[in-house]
Amino acid sequence: MSIGEVLASLRGDFPDITISKLRFLETEGLVEPRRTPAGYRKYTWTDVSRLRYVLTAQRDQYLPLRVIREHLATMREPLADVSASVPVESVETTRLTRDELLTKSGLTEALLKGLEDHGLLKTRPGAGYDADALEVATAAARLAEYGVEPRHLRAYRAAADREIGLFSQLVTPLTRQSGPNGRAKAADTVHELSDLTQRVHAALVRAGLREILGK
Repeated sequence: MSIGEVLASLRGDFPDITISKLRFLETEGLVEPRRTPAGYRKYTWTDVSRLRYVLTAQRDQYLPLRVIREHLATMREPLADVSASVPVESVETTRLTRDELLTKSGLTEALLKGLEDHGLLKTRPGAGYDADALEVATAAARLAEYGVEPRHLRAYRAAADREIGLFSQLVTPLTRQSGPNGRAKAADTVHELSDLTQRVHAALVRAGLREILGK
């Protein structure tokens, strides 16, 4: 898996995980993804299992990395291949019908129609809804519990379109490079840019809310 795919697989249990954190754990010797000839990281399921062990030990037991590293080094058997128990829903493989999307996300039909009307959700031609659509739908269903309606989310669609335009200018030259290395570099760059802009957005929102709350 690429670093972006690993990030997606871990975020459900560790929402604060970032690409920078994954790289930091690598520099600390807690995981050693192999490198392609072009230098891009490729993770195995065992790598993902190690990362889950490290992150869980930090979160639940507050163990320092030194202690976690010692635990990993003294284990009799390497961490098992967890490909069967750690699902990764990728955009490429996930295909949901309308009913499946409603069931998995918790959306009502009215909310789903509202999201589609405002350009926040759409099907892929002849292929149903993908993993990104499921993520939007699930978040929208939770937001609806707080009174946030699809019309309130139109600004996010506009912001996403602007971000897509900016990122496309940066990565299009990479996709024109011959061979898979160019495409791999473009994919890694997109994941990195997306992660960084999400961090900026979250920090700005937190700062604004602190002012409102007087903190």
